[in-house]
Amino acid sequence: MPIRVSNIRVDIDAPEETLVARAAGVLGVQTGDVRRWRILRKSLDARDKGRVVYVYAVEVALGEGEPQAVKRAGRRRNGVAAELYEEPPFEMPTSGSEPLGERPVVVGSGPAGTFAAYFLAEAGYRPLVLERGRMVRERIAQMRDFDAGGPHDPESNYLFGEGGAGTFSDGKLTCRASGPDVRRVLEVFAQCKGKPSIVYDHRPHLGSNRLPAVVKALRERIVAMGGEYRFNCRLEDLDAADGALRGLATSSGYLATPLAVLAIGHSARDTYEMLFRRGVPIVPKPFQLGLRIEQPQEQVNRAQYGAAHLENKLGAADYTLVCRGQDNVFSFCMCAGGFVMPALSEPDHFCTNGMSLSRRDAPCANSGLMITLEPEAFGSPHALAGMMLQRSYERRAFDVGRGEILCPIQWTGDFVHGRTTTGSPPSSYPRGVIAAELHELVPPQVSQAIARALPVFDRRWKGLFLREATLVGPEARGSAPVRFLRHATTLESTGVAGLYPIGEGAGYAGGIVSAALDGLRAAKSIIARYAPLER
Repeated sequence: MPIRVSNIRVDIDAPEETLVARAAGVLGVQTGDVRRWRILRKSLDARDKGRVVYVYAVEVALGEGEPQAVKRAGRRRNGVAAELYEEPPFEMPTSGSEPLGERPVVVGSGPAGTFAAYFLAEAGYRPLVLERGRMVRERIAQMRDFDAGGPHDPESNYLFGEGGAGTFSDGKLTCRASGPDVRRVLEVFAQCKGKPSIVYDHRPHLGSNRLPAVVKALRERIVAMGGEYRFNCRLEDLDAADGALRGLATSSGYLATPLAVLAIGHSARDTYEMLFRRGVPIVPKPFQLGLRIEQPQEQVNRAQYGAAHLENKLGAADYTLVCRGQDNVFSFCMCAGGFVMPALSEPDHFCTNGMSLSRRDAPCANSGLMITLEPEAFGSPHALAGMMLQRSYERRAFDVGRGEILCPIQWTGDFVHGRTTTGSPPSSYPRGVIAAELHELVPPQVSQAIARALPVFDRRWKGLFLREATLVGPEARGSAPVRFLRHATTLESTGVAGLYPIGEGAGYAGGIVSAALDGLRAAKSIIARYAPLER
């Protein structure tokens, strides 16, 4: 039986091959007795600035020395623990017997939709993926033109298009869940041009420059397994009768189907409105709203690494911060060595986000500073009240930018002390900035909480958090303001049989991996019920 050896601490310069000898020493065997090994977990411990180390957990399988080593499992030696370990296998359900008649349709090609399609295709269900935006190669060129001052396309932009909003995000693959499903999702990412280390890194990161290649590779695999994609194809209406789905009206024509996976993302507001009109059960959900802070990456490095210039070995430092109070303020989507970017879907609205490339070598860091707004703060009991609140402040921000998609900006000191910022503070935002009173671009509850938290964060960092820092905003697309009601086990809509709302847009995920996991769960539910399509 394999043995897990945990808490192996090694210098950041030590090659990973030394882990074999360390694990063998703990188990009292020779290195040659290790038949195979793999890294299960890798994290960084930077609490002691004088000795920053990597901490590993590894799995080893032994030959001749296994009986003796197994006896030693369950004990600790110099803080290193060894225990018998057998990871639960990844399993897909046996295909059901209910006939589908028509191929399943997946609406949206973000992480949730892509992984639902991937596992359906792998099991022989030949899914049809509809994407309102363009394929990723065209989308890259389109975003370059937009950043240079080109027009905004409401159908294909930083939020809509192949790969969804995640394609131009920081590419973080962190997830609170664990287990064989999480591992399988990460393995698929790694196999599709992701880095092998994302399977075991504590905080895996791909980067916005690597994500498009991953997205394309996933699509190519889905197509090779019998799936199909239709780009520039927007869902416009549902055809349902007697509480069951019969088909979809799209911008490219009508599709008869009894089954549709709804992976529309958290910004498909026109689709939210259509589904609400059609009686699909939707309720308001808490969501995150705030501003984005940007400061020199050098300040973050010194605060996190101390005087030692460990960024030369470890890369740009990141951070996670929380200021607790009546409204907790927390960092969100922290982009080390990154850029501030627009997160626009609708015309005449403005919202910020952040991204970084795989090397994280840009001169500035940025992060959302958010609070969670509860539905009671939305101002209305309407199911879409949170979305309406987002729109109202995004419209204000657009008006501040004089219709030119300029980014509202304010020095952090001016924001905290209620002063007006003059001139144009520096920013990585590509289309230009405009000084603004950011207190007016978020609800008072949000601005007051952030103004209270900023000096707290600065004291923790001994003056390094706010020095040369600016705020931009609003930041309103951290999560969906709605949740689609669905059955707990089947994931099917409680109001429309055959409709499977999933991912961030349905209110059931909060990142790339959690959305992909929700797609996998939907695929498992469909496979367990229906028979594969005949080719």
